[in-house]
Amino acid sequence: MRLLTATQFAFNIGFYAVLPYLATHLGSGLGMAGWLVGLVLGLRTFSQQGLFVVGGALTDRYGPRPVVLAGCALRIAGFGWLAFAGSTATVIAAVLLIGFAAALFSPAVESEAAREAVRHERATGSPRAHVLALFSAAGQAGAFLGPLLGSLLLLLGGGFRAACLAGALVFVAVLAGHARLMPHRERVRGVPEAEAETAATTPTAQPGRSALRAVFANRAFLLLCLAYSGYLVAYNQLYLSLPVEVQRATGSEAALGWLFALSSLLVVAVQLPLTRFSARRIAPRTALITGLAVVAAGFAAVPLTPAGPRGLLPAATFVVLLTLGQMLLVPAARGLVPDLVEDRQLGLATGALSSVSGIAVLAGSAATGALLDVSAPVRWAVLAAVPLTGAVLAFTLPAGRGGKEPGARAVAG
Repeated sequence: MRLLTATQFAFNIGFYAVLPYLATHLGSGLGMAGWLVGLVLGLRTFSQQGLFVVGGALTDRYGPRPVVLAGCALRIAGFGWLAFAGSTATVIAAVLLIGFAAALFSPAVESEAAREAVRHERATGSPRAHVLALFSAAGQAGAFLGPLLGSLLLLLGGGFRAACLAGALVFVAVLAGHARLMPHRERVRGVPEAEAETAATTPTAQPGRSALRAVFANRAFLLLCLAYSGYLVAYNQLYLSLPVEVQRATGSEAALGWLFALSSLLVVAVQLPLTRFSARRIAPRTALITGLAVVAAGFAAVPLTPAGPRGLLPAATFVVLLTLGQMLLVPAARGLVPDLVEDRQLGLATGALSSVSGIAVLAGSAATGALLDVSAPVRWAVLAAVPLTGAVLAFTLPAGRGGKEPGARAVAG
């Protein structure tokens, strides 16, 4: 688990040393039109989130180690390619490679983290959400430090190419660490050894189709995906509606960096104590519902909060409440997945959770983007309804392990 947590930290340092500066590089550095910059960024997101289910399925089939190693190798190649890409075609190819690399290693690491959190819970009685919160906090710490590394390289005159190469070097270190330290796949618990060996060596694709049917026919898991999608559509407003609000309030987007830093610092400082409190007192389902409700309150607060210092108080209130809701619901949602699917399907289910949510974000972005033309109170009220709908869906889920609600139990898909 320490290796997985350190991996998440390093992943985000390498990734966020590059991502915040990509749009400026494409527009100012390469002279791309605004619509083309948006297309490239959208392709990166879709090639990552939309293909998570592929990485999850491969993890279940071959184990996390080879999938993580392959993902790291592709990310190194992608960053190296992007550093020297000068045409639209080569930039798009490099960005797609970078996104697909994450679609491989992220589901592998996240599903293995969920599996280890369950093992730790069974061995010690410590709620799995606390372990997963540490995993999330490490990722946010990396997301905070990564842009600082990129900014430092830019200030030193290295430019975007230096940031890409620095990101590639981070993934070289991760690749070397995993090649040396990550164990090979263990036999799936609860499966007879002969059956496990057969599943691991049979070359046909039938087991994969069977697993897909089992996961996507699981009503409780699909409801979790829909509820989680409500959160991700809401979270995407950090990049869509928040800049519009900051521009309206201050006349520029200069304060956005400080608001993003505020969000990351909140997670680093508050995630562990908040999850320690919630994991021992409330069930995962309750934490998920409460988190979605807090996110909805963040949207509702924007038109109701009086403009404070330099007009940023409504935007800061939104960021704080969105981040608090995220800290409650993300470990709870990830902790529910092992209760809803069989252990052998955990990688596929972890990937599917992100893929379904990514498709929802892709579809919801156009709809929420259209709201930018309506009045602010109407826009924020409609946006608040998205996580509220997710909270209503979450009421139908089993309570999950780790809480004090009666009836918490494991549910097989």
